[in-house]
Amino acid sequence: MKKRIVAMLTVAALGMTMMVGCGEKQEEISTEQLQTEEETTEAAETEEEDDENYETGDASLDNPRNQDEIGEKELLVVSFGTSFNDSRRLTIGAIEKALEEAYPEYSVRRAFTSNIIIDHVNKRDGILIDDLDAGLQRAVDNGVKELVIQPTHLMNGIEYTQLSDAVAQYADAFDSVKIGAPLLTTDEDFKNVEQALVDWTKEYDDGKTAIVFMGHGTEAESNGVYAKMQELFTADGYENYYVGTVEATPSLDDVLAAVEAGEYERVILEPMMVVAGDHANNDMAGDEDDSWKSAFEKAGYKVECLLRGLGENEAIQQMYVEHAKAVIEE
Repeated sequence: MKKRIVAMLTVAALGMTMMVGCGEKQEEISTEQLQTEEETTEAAETEEEDDENYETGDASLDNPRNQDEIGEKELLVVSFGTSFNDSRRLTIGAIEKALEEAYPEYSVRRAFTSNIIIDHVNKRDGILIDDLDAGLQRAVDNGVKELVIQPTHLMNGIEYTQLSDAVAQYADAFDSVKIGAPLLTTDEDFKNVEQALVDWTKEYDDGKTAIVFMGHGTEAESNGVYAKMQELFTADGYENYYVGTVEATPSLDDVLAAVEAGEYERVILEPMMVVAGDHANNDMAGDEDDSWKSAFEKAGYKVECLLRGLGENEAIQQMYVEHAKAVIEE
């Protein structure tokens, strides 16, 4: 069987098959990639430091999915990761479970891309989660022939490209390798996420409440997904829905100004991230003066924080299932 790797890298590339070989040379990492890697490392280090300030939950309840006896078909779920145990189980774990239920013929396994988080969880809780290289090597050692990789990434950005490059180095070890698309890839994806978020928050939509989602943000071009989501909310009449980011634009100041232009009494804050880790607990809901919660309270609003990641939403989980389905049935 001809060896191949399928990567759904852009809207136009959905369903495209890429021919790769083990000897291919990876592209030189750009300055933008290095900057993003530094930002990602900083975020992981911050989570490692700050999760000690919270009760993160019982790590033993989470399944690291690093067992052997995989079989010939594997579905590897790749995430950045989080050291917040409950959030990891309720988000990433729930996505993995949804994929397992949808594709029982595949062994579902886990890999994180943040070695800082992996090392922290292992040191603190004695649980070792595979990094991407370990996860791919485990598949090789177990004789996997058909490997499907579904990332839980929010967007088609640098991390997704780096994932594809890393997987390409193992392509000759399998009969086929396929990579599913990130959450927000097609226009239909944006519409589905919009509906999922509106349905998830409709109990708070009383005409006097601004519903604000906090994303991570990146200096890369892929940061445009947040502005696109905001435009979609506004165009569809959800004018009390707002989207901002911690690290880029729209910023907290941008969102605060937009909310103040309305006539709201209350603000609901919720992360637009797969997990509810440090950014959600600290940057969004923390009691520090520079948190989003504090900023809106200072502006005179009653504030309620919803500490739940997108991965807890069943509609979002099913979107990842559909993205995996698109390449499995290609």
